[in-house]
Amino acid sequence: MTFTLAIVGRPNVGKSTLFNRLVGKRLALVDDQPGVTRDRREGDARLFDLRFRVFDTAGLEDVTDDSLEARMRRQTEQAIEQADAALFLIDARAGVTPLDAHFAELLRRAPTPLLLAANKCEGKAGESGLYEAYGLGLGEPVPLSAEHGLGLDELYDFLQPLVAAKADDEARSRDGEPADDEPPEDDGEAEHRGPIQLAVVGRPNVGKSTLVNRLLGEERMLTGPEAGITRDSIAVDWTWKERAVRLVDTAGLRRRARIDDKVERLSAADSKRAIDYAQVVVLLLDATLGMEKQDLTIARTVVEEGRALVIALNKWDAVEDRALALRQVEDRLERSFPQTKGIPVVALSAIEGRGLDKLMRAVFQAYETWNKRLSTAPLNRWLQAVTGQHPPPAPGGRRIRLKYMTQARSRPPTFAVHCSNPEDLPPSYLRYLENQLRLDFDLPGTPIRIHLKKSKNPYADG
Repeated sequence: MTFTLAIVGRPNVGKSTLFNRLVGKRLALVDDQPGVTRDRREGDARLFDLRFRVFDTAGLEDVTDDSLEARMRRQTEQAIEQADAALFLIDARAGVTPLDAHFAELLRRAPTPLLLAANKCEGKAGESGLYEAYGLGLGEPVPLSAEHGLGLDELYDFLQPLVAAKADDEARSRDGEPADDEPPEDDGEAEHRGPIQLAVVGRPNVGKSTLVNRLLGEERMLTGPEAGITRDSIAVDWTWKERAVRLVDTAGLRRRARIDDKVERLSAADSKRAIDYAQVVVLLLDATLGMEKQDLTIARTVVEEGRALVIALNKWDAVEDRALALRQVEDRLERSFPQTKGIPVVALSAIEGRGLDKLMRAVFQAYETWNKRLSTAPLNRWLQAVTGQHPPPAPGGRRIRLKYMTQARSRPPTFAVHCSNPEDLPPSYLRYLENQLRLDFDLPGTPIRIHLKKSKNPYADG
């Protein structure tokens, strides 16, 4: 088990900035307005020679009802309970507020080891707030500047003995276990692979976070009736039937013309990055609304990025004519994506937990197709057959010759075709080749790329 640290505090004290500093990347959205972070984000942190897991949390609010702020607070409280240590951050420039004092009282009673840190202590503007922090009764505050990386050595001094103690406990635990001298059996079919990068995308309020929670079996993501709750793309490591999955929940994507808020623009860019780094993308639709124009735009982005795509129809329990709803989505896909025939469509109900196994089977099948490799010899026999059945055009009276082809790479399947005068081969003939490849080699729904290369004439220099 990895040592975990939760960064907590009221809104807009710099928690996400410190989180980004510790993980060494701009993973968390950062903005001047308070309340940008809502879900708990996790990352692998590095502080000198220490390696640990860090949680970025939503700002603590003094609410206990069923509002969005109260649900955010419960998520933060769960992070504190699960963490090995907590870092309570205040804004030294704003001084100690009544909200800081209120939560200091709550954190003082928690069993989790706690460090008080005063952020934004660069320069003299934060000196008075740093001295005020002594009055919280949480020990000597550590002066920090998450923006400039100041004070991290004192954070190291706090964490180092805790990390070492946990490592010692784990070592003693392992020493007490019986040794297994026999290596595991290998049937020859097992293959070591990293986790599948699976992103769940879609318009706002279609149930993405609810679906992720159902898959994980816990209320990991913040959910509710409000549209646009999720802002960050939150990645969680998960296992489905002994296969490792890195599951990414994303913010809802609306049409760009409707986005006038800076944080929503940042969220949309974060969702786009999640698609870029994904291997399989689940596009979640509201089955009661069908496939709308924005859904097609998102699907087109996924296909153009070369990612495997699975369409999921959520809220299936609320659909009256299910056969009609499914047929309408499939017809819309066939009309809009003739070049990517066979995109799988799965109906499910995230709120009831139905259809999840069917969804994951479709995800892994799409992943296998996306990774498929074809041998050169069958490819060239196939090329001779399809060009014989439907020869390439002959611009200017000289027929274009497709001489041979190879698969350059997979993920997605990408092929190189060596031919004469590639610039004269029309896109319609490339679509013909792509459709025949998909049909003859069982490549449904996955993006296929064909690159034309001009064959060299060995007598050109003679």
